[in-house]
Amino acid sequence: MRLKNLAGALCLGTLLAATAWPAAAEFPERRIQVSYPWQPGAPAYVVSQLVADGMAETLGVDVAVVAKPGAGGVNAIVAGLAEPADGYTIIDAYLAPLIISPLFDKADFTYKDFIPLHSGTSNAFAIASRADEERWTDFPSFLKYLQDHPGETRFSASEELTLPHIVTSTMLQSQGAVARNVPYVGLAPAMKDLRGGLLDWILVNPGVYRSNKDHIKILAVFTDRDEVIEIYDGAPKIKDLGIETGVSGLSQMGWDWWVVAPGTPDEAVAKLRDAMSTALADPEIRARIMEVGFVPLDEPADQYEAIAGRVEAELKAAMESVVWLREEIAKLN
Repeated sequence: MRLKNLAGALCLGTLLAATAWPAAAEFPERRIQVSYPWQPGAPAYVVSQLVADGMAETLGVDVAVVAKPGAGGVNAIVAGLAEPADGYTIIDAYLAPLIISPLFDKADFTYKDFIPLHSGTSNAFAIASRADEERWTDFPSFLKYLQDHPGETRFSASEELTLPHIVTSTMLQSQGAVARNVPYVGLAPAMKDLRGGLLDWILVNPGVYRSNKDHIKILAVFTDRDEVIEIYDGAPKIKDLGIETGVSGLSQMGWDWWVVAPGTPDEAVAKLRDAMSTALADPEIRARIMEVGFVPLDEPADQYEAIAGRVEAELKAAMESVVWLREEIAKLN
C-alpha cells in the first residue's frame, strides 16, 4: 500500500514539475533592430521607420531602425551579418550595397547570400534643369540641344559609378548625346551649383526636388510606375517619350529589400515576412510613405532572386555606357 502511494506521489510530482517548467519563448520576445545603411534624418530613414513601426504593431515588440552608415551602405550589411542569425536583426538592404558594391568587388557578399523578407520602397530619379532655362523647354528639345552641342553642358548625377551616374550614362548613350559629368558627393550640393549656374542640369530624387521645386523644371523621370508621376507633379516618364535606355523597372531607381542572415529560424522568418507585408499593405502607412516621396513596393519574398538577378544583369551591362561617355568626352578634349 505504501509502495502504491509512493508511486502515485512520484507520478504526481513528475507531472507538476513538467507543468511548472517554463515553455520555450515564442519569437519575438524582445526588441528587433533594423540595420540601416545611411545617415539618420533623411527621407529614406523616415520611410524605414514607418515600415518598422508598422511591423511593431503586428509583432508586439519595438522595431528600431539603427543607422550604421559608411562604405556606400556596405557597413550596415556587414554589421547585420555580424549579429546572431536569430531574427532579431533585419538588414535594410539598398540597391547600392546589395547589387552595385559586389559588382565592383567592394563587398564580400551578393544578394544570394540572404533570406528575403519583403521588398521595401523605391524612389525614382528625374532629370532637372533651372526653371528659367531658355536653351530647351522640354525633354525632346533638351536632347536635341545635347546632340547638337556635344560636351558643352555640365551635369551631375552624384558620385561616379553610383546608380544615378550609371542610369544617366545609359540615357546619354542611347540617344547619342554627350555631356560632361561633374561628380558631387550627394545631390544637394549639385542642386546648389545648378541654381548658381555652375551646372546645366542634374539628376534629382524626390526629396531634392520637393525642396527646390520652385527653382527647377523636371524634364523626364526614370520610372515605369505611374504613382511616381504624382510625386513629380505630372512630369513625363522617359519610357513614355519613346526612349529605351537599356535599364528598366527597378534597375533605374533606388530601392531597398529587407533581408535577414542565412540560418535565421523559419519561424522567425515567417513572422517577420507577415509583419512587413501587413505594414506595407496598410493604407495609412502607404500614404505616409508617398508623402515622403517614396513608392511602396509589393513584391513578396519569392520574387526576390528573380528581381535582384535582373537588376544585377542590367546594371552590369550598363557599365559599358559609363565607359562610352568617358571615351566620348576624351575625344572632345
